[in-house]
Amino acid sequence: MRITTRMSAVVLGAVTVGAFALSTGGASGHGYTDLPISRQKLCANGTVKGCGDIQYEPQSVEGPKGFPATGPADGQLCNGSVDRFAQLSSPTTPSGAAWPTTQVTGGQSYTFRWQFTARHATTDFKYYVTKQGWNQNHPLSRSDLTLTPFLTVPYNGQQPPATLSHSGVLPTGLSGHHVILAVWTIADTGNAFYACSDVTF
Repeated sequence: MRITTRMSAVVLGAVTVGAFALSTGGASGHGYTDLPISRQKLCANGTVKGCGDIQYEPQSVEGPKGFPATGPADGQLCNGSVDRFAQLSSPTTPSGAAWPTTQVTGGQSYTFRWQFTARHATTDFKYYVTKQGWNQNHPLSRSDLTLTPFLTVPYNGQQPPATLSHSGVLPTGLSGHHVILAVWTIADTGNAFYACSDVTF
């Protein structure tokens, strides 16, 4: 049986208030985004090759929570400061090519989706995006991002289902290649999970 729950979301930054729909999947933490597809998922599904350990465990990009005040170090945001996943923070794939991107449109609703292999009590999900004119030639840093999330989804200590989707309006005023940093903050540990998705506006 599939259950859909509608709640209100806090959408910050370019969008002040929005709505999102939470959709639950059917099975029983760790997790990653596959909409828009994250770098770790691209490695896991073989689209990007030579990624190392992350191809076997895309759900494991776990680092300290508290971003942006604390959390992973600059230059290690996409790999959560986990050294063995450092390839995720490289501005190019292991072959030297650009990371594949997902086409998105500013000002329109987009459905973000997480896949979980284990579930944690959750504080919230937050989404950040790079600024127009950001430096694409170095590993992602706080200075590249608009540090007010454009979408915040409170989860109030609940455990997410195995698959979780929520929708929010993408920021306007962006064009070309950007990175969306998704952060899943755990309520009962000191950690969060991080996922970077390359998009084209």
